Amino acid sequence: MAAASCNYSPVTRPQLTVSSSSFMTQENLKTSCDFSFRVLKIRSRVPVLSTRQESAVSELTSQSWNPSVLKSETPVLVEFYTNWCEPCQMVHQLVNEIAADYAGKLECVSVNVEHEPQMAEEYDIKAVPIVLMFKNGEKLESVVGTMPKDFFVAAIERVLAS
Repeated sequence: MAAASCNYSPVTRPQLTVSSSSFMTQENLKTSCDFSFRVLKIRSRVPVLSTRQESAVSELTSQSWNPSVLKSETPVLVEFYTNWCEPCQMVHQLVNEIAADYAGKLECVSVNVEHEPQMAEEYDIKAVPIVLMFKNGEKLESVVGTMPKDFFVAAIERVLAS
């Protein structure tokens, strides 16, 4: 079964400084810089991630990572996502269900890799969505892409049994 995922790579762009010198005329800019932009048309049937505010899954930052994940006494499921990723929205709905199903036995949290790029780099996140599962501060399982709920539940059961 193929899993859907979105490639993620942080992008840094050089800053373009425009001076008022006579060299930087409108005509020179047109001929010296050939930029093209493509506007994406979004035709989403999946709701935007505004449902995250109503979610049982809490949002983590780099400051809350250690106490919430690495020092947690209960196993932790961490969902890595971006706002623009439709497969991430589908996985978030599953994680939200799982949070309700495993309340008290499993802590479910999420990390926006665009807001926390250092955490994405530390855990070698190259595509989203990805779900990592931790127990006693150690990463034990991972599920990459959109998979059926059974895949997540099987991984959770392995972590809880370990």
